[in-house]
Amino acid sequence: MESLRHRESIEINAPPETVYDLVTDVSRTGQWSPVCKESWYKDGGGPRVGAVIVGKNVTPQREWQTESEVVAADRPRAFAWVVNGNVARWGYELEPLDDGARTRLTESWEVLPSGVEFFSHKYGDDAGAQLDERRRAALEGIPATLAAIKRVVEAE
Repeated sequence: MESLRHRESIEINAPPETVYDLVTDVSRTGQWSPVCKESWYKDGGGPRVGAVIVGKNVTPQREWQTESEVVAADRPRAFAWVVNGNVARWGYELEPLDDGARTRLTESWEVLPSGVEFFSHKYGDDAGAQLDERRRAALEGIPATLAAIKRVVEAE
């Protein structure tokens, strides 16, 4: 089993506030995510620590729903959430470039120690293979997501 964390960045021709407002509008996640096809804030609110995001995910192999808790909502610097009670942490970090005219957007993913334990209990001897599958999905999905966010932001 290889590393269960990954991060990657892209530069976007828009200020951090614009990028932050887009990535925290989770109702639009289906426009850029290769897996999460629909999501919303459970209470109908917006990005704040403690908010719950419901996500509907689809791959060729399966469909499932998640609930995630927002753990960082620091406009315009960071937005992050933990999935299904600390199985994994996903997030965005935003860094201003060119005096704030552009943004370096970094997406990160990490399976947390409680997530490794969850996979061990759920999948037993197959846990390593299941985690490797999630890792491959993140390695492929993060650059695709970042490129799509860049396209959406720069088209608006």
